[in-house]
Amino acid sequence: MEAFCGSRFWDSNLTIHTDNPDLTPCFQNTILAWIPSIYLWSALPFYLLYLKHNKRGYIVLSVLSRFKTLFGVLLWAVSWADLFYSFHELLRNRTPPPVYFVTPLVVGITVLLATLLIQYERLRGVQSSGVLIIFWFLSVLCAVGPFRSKIMSTTAQGHVNERFRFTTFYIYFALIIVELILSCFKEKPPFFSPVNTDTNPCPELNSGFLSRLTFWWFTSMAIHGYKKPLEEKDLWALNEDDTSKTIVQQLSKEWDREKAECKQKEDVTYMKKSNHMLNHVDDGPEEAEVLIRDKKHNRKPSFLKALLRTFGPYFLIGSFFKLIQDLLTFVNPQLLSVLIGFIKNKDAPAWWGFLIAALMFVCAVLQTLVLHQHFQYCIVTGMRLRTGITGVIYRKSLAITNSAKRSSTIGEIVNLMSVDAQRFTDLMTFLNMLWSAPLQIFLALYFLWQALGPSVLAGVAVMVLLIPFNSAIAIKTRAFQVALTTFAVYVSVDEKNILDAEKAFVSLSLFNILKFPLNMLPQVISNIAQTSVSLKRIQHFLSHDELDPNCVETKVIAPGNAISVTNATFSWGKELKPSLKDINMLVPSGSLVAIVGQVGCGKSSLVSALLGEMEKLEGEVAVKGSVAYVPQQAWIQNATLKDNILFGQAPNEEKYQNTLEACALKTDLEVLPGGDQTEIGEKGINLSGGQRQRVSLARAVYSGSDIYLLDDPLSAVDSHVAKHIFDKVIGPDGVLKGKTRILVTHGISFLPQVDHIVVLVDGKISEMGSYQDLLKQNKAFAEFLRNYALDEDIEEDEPTMLEEEEVLLAEDTLSIHTDLADNEPVTNEVRKQFLRQLSVVSSEGGECPNKMSTKRRVCEKKPAEPPLPRKNANEKLIQTETTETGTVKLSVFWQYMKAVSPVLSLAICFLYCCQNAAAIGANVWLSDWTNEPVINGTQHNTTMRIGVYAALGLLQGLIVLICSFTLAMGGINAARTLHAALLENKFHTPQSFYDTTPTGRIINRFSKDIYVIDEVIPPTILMFLGTFFTSVSTMIVIIASTPLFAVVIVPLAILYFFVQRFYVATSRQLKRLESVSRSPIYSHFSETVSGASVIRAYRRVKAFVDISDLKVDENQKSYYPGIVSNRWLGIRVEFVGNCIVLFAALFAVIGRNSLNAGLVGLSVSYALQVTLSLNWMVRMTSELETNIVAVERIKEYSETETEAPWTIEGKSPPEDWPSKGELEFVNYSVRYRKGLDLVLKGLNLQVHGGEKIGIVGRTGAGKSSMTLCLFRILEAAKGEIKIDGVKISEIGLHDLRSRLTIIPQDPVLFSGTLRMNLDPFNKYSDEEIWKALELSHLKRFVSSQPSMLDYECSEGGENLSVGQRQLVCLARALLRKTRILILDEATAAIDLETDDLIQMTIRTQFEDCTVLTIAHRLNTIMDYTRVLVLDNGTIAEFDTPANLIAAKGIFYGMAKDAGLA
Repeated sequence: MEAFCGSRFWDSNLTIHTDNPDLTPCFQNTILAWIPSIYLWSALPFYLLYLKHNKRGYIVLSVLSRFKTLFGVLLWAVSWADLFYSFHELLRNRTPPPVYFVTPLVVGITVLLATLLIQYERLRGVQSSGVLIIFWFLSVLCAVGPFRSKIMSTTAQGHVNERFRFTTFYIYFALIIVELILSCFKEKPPFFSPVNTDTNPCPELNSGFLSRLTFWWFTSMAIHGYKKPLEEKDLWALNEDDTSKTIVQQLSKEWDREKAECKQKEDVTYMKKSNHMLNHVDDGPEEAEVLIRDKKHNRKPSFLKALLRTFGPYFLIGSFFKLIQDLLTFVNPQLLSVLIGFIKNKDAPAWWGFLIAALMFVCAVLQTLVLHQHFQYCIVTGMRLRTGITGVIYRKSLAITNSAKRSSTIGEIVNLMSVDAQRFTDLMTFLNMLWSAPLQIFLALYFLWQALGPSVLAGVAVMVLLIPFNSAIAIKTRAFQVALTTFAVYVSVDEKNILDAEKAFVSLSLFNILKFPLNMLPQVISNIAQTSVSLKRIQHFLSHDELDPNCVETKVIAPGNAISVTNATFSWGKELKPSLKDINMLVPSGSLVAIVGQVGCGKSSLVSALLGEMEKLEGEVAVKGSVAYVPQQAWIQNATLKDNILFGQAPNEEKYQNTLEACALKTDLEVLPGGDQTEIGEKGINLSGGQRQRVSLARAVYSGSDIYLLDDPLSAVDSHVAKHIFDKVIGPDGVLKGKTRILVTHGISFLPQVDHIVVLVDGKISEMGSYQDLLKQNKAFAEFLRNYALDEDIEEDEPTMLEEEEVLLAEDTLSIHTDLADNEPVTNEVRKQFLRQLSVVSSEGGECPNKMSTKRRVCEKKPAEPPLPRKNANEKLIQTETTETGTVKLSVFWQYMKAVSPVLSLAICFLYCCQNAAAIGANVWLSDWTNEPVINGTQHNTTMRIGVYAALGLLQGLIVLICSFTLAMGGINAARTLHAALLENKFHTPQSFYDTTPTGRIINRFSKDIYVIDEVIPPTILMFLGTFFTSVSTMIVIIASTPLFAVVIVPLAILYFFVQRFYVATSRQLKRLESVSRSPIYSHFSETVSGASVIRAYRRVKAFVDISDLKVDENQKSYYPGIVSNRWLGIRVEFVGNCIVLFAALFAVIGRNSLNAGLVGLSVSYALQVTLSLNWMVRMTSELETNIVAVERIKEYSETETEAPWTIEGKSPPEDWPSKGELEFVNYSVRYRKGLDLVLKGLNLQVHGGEKIGIVGRTGAGKSSMTLCLFRILEAAKGEIKIDGVKISEIGLHDLRSRLTIIPQDPVLFSGTLRMNLDPFNKYSDEEIWKALELSHLKRFVSSQPSMLDYECSEGGENLSVGQRQLVCLARALLRKTRILILDEATAAIDLETDDLIQMTIRTQFEDCTVLTIAHRLNTIMDYTRVLVLDNGTIAEFDTPANLIAAKGIFYGMAKDAGLA
């Protein structure tokens, strides 16, 4: 080296052992000058690779860029001027040492490279270059030494040596400082970059390197959130790379690739097998072996691989940062030992101390910056994982077969999305600990071994033994126990082993480092175990069979036909037996085909088969043209009524109005509070069954498709509405004439008007042809018609009936569902106007020769009337979930403390104080021990020292144990109390609450919020108290050892407080926004899963996928700033912590004459720990404030109003009540909810025991409401109901409800066995159950199932047809057999034959009971004792059917419509 430089390379007297240090010129010219160059050249290949892959468009040449380049070129010129000067000297025969050639050459080339990089980055669209900022920074740093050195030498000598080099160096120094400053500014955004159309783009993309390093770009949001609570509109748009579109695309691509690879392998295996078969004809055993071996090779496609390929590379960047951070962690303990050595050595120059303090600070700051970069990368990976998995699952759920869908309930599929995807996100944060923890443990042990020798092993042994007791004690005091063991062993092994400050405190800080990886490792391993379970579940779901998109041919079909099915057999799943066998049918374009048959004979299955929803086992199906599908149970989205009908089509007002008109929805709109902007609740909860069906039909009509598959749309509506819909929509003169229509129906009256009829029996087509053909064939169908058909003549209406029928229609459509509207008077007003017009029309009688023109006239006249005043048009049924804003009220904390119990709460705080006192005591004692004087190479009183240290430690452990235990018990107790209150309240909540609250919201309280109280709040409180007391004790210790520190505490505390307030306000609101935007993802998903067949039929899959992506992105929009806010906070708070380290060290250096080494060790090792606890303290404050909201939300739902008590002491009716079954309504009125109008108005009626009463009326006349009143699901507004003379309002609800039986309109089944559904309380024997099944005509179906009564009903009875579900409800009623039976349109979905049988059953089995039947099909009640006609909540007529028909009133009109009069 000396030859190279021409002088000495290193001189420790000049550099170290002096009060005024300097470096040798040789060192300055080589090492210092080369460091920046070495850095830049080694970083270059990686950086170029990165730039090659990331292009953001180029940046226009700006003034900034020009100056940067200019100064770069000048720097190059200056460096090479030095080089030429050396050559010049060479020519003058003064040979300079080689270093004067090499260094300028290297530096020159490097700055030239940097200048070129500036331009290349500009072309690749880099706005602010980290690589170059670091390069210029290093250059300035390395030039500061020579700069000072040159000034010093010049001052000392009084004149300048080598004037030329002196000048060039100063120019060089000035230029690199300018370059450093310029490089900190960022360029304008690149040109031609993908245009960011977002109104509120995320500033991260365009922020500079330093801003990204410190997350400074987030500050604007923190300030905004502090000033006023953040709202949806304040959130930044997602970065392109974080959007669903990008991520799901990548992940799907990788997953498809993985599946394809596996498929290829499988194919290869099969090839092999077949070859073996050919070659070895008689080698039995060997061939078998080969087959077995091949079996193993068939691997399933691994979703993990796809995830690794998609997200691995990004995650690895984070891992790289983690590696750097792990290495940096061990620098500070080494510096601490140097510092303690410095304090002991009284002769050392003071600048050593300051340098050590500065290095400690720099090291800590670097560690902070690197750690948070690592977290950012890991957590963003986690966030992307969740987006990706959610998107992939959503897309899959729209494609899986029905049998696959049955194998998991909707709830389970939603869980994949919510719980399992979340697991990945949680794991990502600490996944790197898998390799980082062992690394840290290894390094710590290595340094400990150096300090204390083999005694370390004792401590490690204790540590390993403690892993099983991985409880709070271990966590809190593990470092302590280990230290105790190690020190005790170390001191006892050999008298010569002296525990001095250096060894003690360096070891302590190393043990503190050990604490974290040892705690995390088991946790990470358990997390990985949980995540792998989730992974298996997701992989299982994603590997399900998908519907074959080509099972229905859409292109080729015999000319003139719209649908053709040849020799086709279908089943609901590959493993199930076929539900449809040998189906052959041709449907000519534009014809109307009816499909009829008994319950469960496969009518709906046939429709599903045409949609491609079933497994086609053999045969061909072709459907040409677009399809519209109306399912048997209407699927309604949670959107406005208009959106439900448009279903993503472009709005066309005229077409829309015609559709409404045809589907008889016009009048419903007048009654709904917001017209067609009324928001429909989940599953269409605020529409009546008939309205839902009509909306579903309107959706189909509006879609303007070629083929209409209508699965029994007429059963849910009243008979005259059905007639209207058939005439106006489906029939030969309807809106859909000329389209191909397939209609599943039970209504016989429409059959003469259809072109073809297909009769299904047990999954086969028994006969088909036109109505006349089938009558001529005289087979089963003709027989059936003769029994049920009505007189043909009725089809021809006598003209005189005209007005009345019109009025009826008007009446019906007008009074629909007034109970949900708040404007009944208006409706009455409309009705009067409407009737007035009708009378006008009919008085001009001569002018309307036929029926149609009158109808048209009415419609034309109507718009002339003044429009109705619409009350509060946008009154929403479902109020949006409110998010709390601002700080959480103290009352909520108090509420939680009450649930825990106040005494316990105080005890816990007190125990924490004691525990920290003990901890400080132990460390002070240790510091005192290390200062014990050494006599003859040994220390005295070691046993006493160890004894006290141990005692303090054990006391600390004991307190922690008691404390954690108390807190855990308190937490469990509180959760139990709050959950019990919530559950109790929800079981007693009246129906109206469930009508206005989406189920998702209620379930959210039970799942998310209870989970938070159960598992999140207690550990949060534990951490909060822990970190709080640790921080306080640190301050106490540092101030005690260096009182000067008190001066710094105030400014640091203020800074800390500000950061904390800014953070908490912003982060809490982000958390709230995140949790509110999360539920829509899941509600939309469960809605999609239940409506998948409709979505597929209308070919709207892509649109729904986009909606889902949008909802996920909306959620991530609030999640991402939440992550960044933690990083922003971390860097700022840790900076405060790092300042504490700096000042603790500085003041120790300043006061080193009065301090002993033990105290310095104590105060600095405490300071090193404080960073973490400060950071966690803020995080925990925020977590607590965020999560305690759960208590508030649960409280809110535990205090909603409840219905009457279930049992009332001393008021219970006699055992056999009601023995007669008499009913009496006395002046009875009722409303649905407060603030709505009455639905029943002053009813007075008496029903004798054993009477059979039919209840009829238009939709919404109050028929169902009457039955709800009997069960007191609705409570009386005034008046009362008596049953056998007992006022039902005076007895307990359980007593009342258990004595009545209802067969509801929508049959309710629970997932479980059939037996459980029929007999939930195990009261009846098998014989009785079979008897009931026989009477309800289910025996044949049940006995054909392999598991008989243990047949598993899926969620909501999905695997039974709607008719069968109603029969199950009937069987349930037959078993329970009470004196009063209520049938609510119980047979709407059943064919006439079964219906007749059921009516027979009801007549014979319930002969002596009082039966109230709400009827759609009037023929079922024509032989009842009396019929009650309700109209608009009042009794219009009440008499025997015969008398009512004779009276020619409302009932007569209805009977005439149905062809019974």
